Amino acid sequence: MINEKRLSQYFLNLVSIDSVSRCEGGMARYIKSQLESLGKEVIEVIIDNTGQKLQSETGNLIAKLKGGMKGVPPLLFNAHLDTVQPGKGVEVEFLDGTFRSKGDTILGADDKSAIAIMLEILNVLREESISHGDLEIVFTVCEEVGLLGSKNLDYSLLMAPYGYTLDVSSTSSIVNKAPAANRVRFKVHGLEAHAGVCPEAGINAIAVASDAISKIKLGRIDEETTANIGIIKGGMAINIIPNLVEIEGEVRSHSQKKLDHYTGHMQKTFEIAAGACQRDTSKGTLPYVETSVERDYPMMVVDHDHPVVKLASKAAQKLGKALETKSTGGGSDANIFNSKGITTVLLGTGMQEVHTTKEYIKLKDMVESAQLILEIIKEHSLTQRASL
Repeated sequence: MINEKRLSQYFLNLVSIDSVSRCEGGMARYIKSQLESLGKEVIEVIIDNTGQKLQSETGNLIAKLKGGMKGVPPLLFNAHLDTVQPGKGVEVEFLDGTFRSKGDTILGADDKSAIAIMLEILNVLREESISHGDLEIVFTVCEEVGLLGSKNLDYSLLMAPYGYTLDVSSTSSIVNKAPAANRVRFKVHGLEAHAGVCPEAGINAIAVASDAISKIKLGRIDEETTANIGIIKGGMAINIIPNLVEIEGEVRSHSQKKLDHYTGHMQKTFEIAAGACQRDTSKGTLPYVETSVERDYPMMVVDHDHPVVKLASKAAQKLGKALETKSTGGGSDANIFNSKGITTVLLGTGMQEVHTTKEYIKLKDMVESAQLILEIIKEHSLTQRASL
């Protein structure tokens, strides 16, 4: 039922369109044209005003497909339009059933494999005249730079009580748990001085920051918690004692208590490092630290017995496979949808080694994912109709 050739061509067309974050205009135009070719009488395409808020080329694209089954609540599907860098000028090779990038770029299977799958499914629904309820498909912008599209989505446009985000690797699992994350920023203020003439007069902000970072445990803290320092900016020249260094990092955890504790630990460590070498100067007491903590995204926990999990599991069983529930260390649009009252779990498309130039995906995994999504849509209509 899934047309492998068409699915493959959709994927090739999508990865040929540059769509790094905030530059998703070409992707939105292509998807909109493909959706509208299915018939404007059955599908409504909306682009919200998120693009204006984020200075992106386009807003989120919402497609509403009428199913013709009264009383059946809509089912949500979600994928994101943007890719990480290096994502411009992608060239693809297809060998032994596997798509890879030819050069020094990502492939873009994250998340264009999901988009290709949804476009193929919509074609199959029309061609096979498959009975289904209403579908709401949300393609978000700027997911890779902080889930900004889903954070700024106009949720009044959606009616679905639950659904699926297609944005993980495994096609044999349902991700029902994801961590909360805090984004942390530290500004360490020191005192500038000539590095060769009077270094004693200066306070090296980079040295203070380095001392703090050396005392912070990074990477995997425990089975629920991770931490990272990802950005350091500072200094003006090699012959000037640096008076400012800026550090950005994150803490993620499946435990709110641990998230709060370790975020506080990082902050206290920076304050101790600064306090250890403070002195009064003509510019006040230095060094000192400015700290900013921002909740990047909330925790996601969906019960194993929720209908959205049961629906996917039952659909998989009809295909002769089993799906296991599992947790992830990453955040996605699903975290935001859940916080907005739309219960959402994650399903995989088969993408591997994402966010690297080694990224690849097998066509058979995309087909398997498409078959599952199609069966979910069919099973949803059967289940809901039986309950009416």
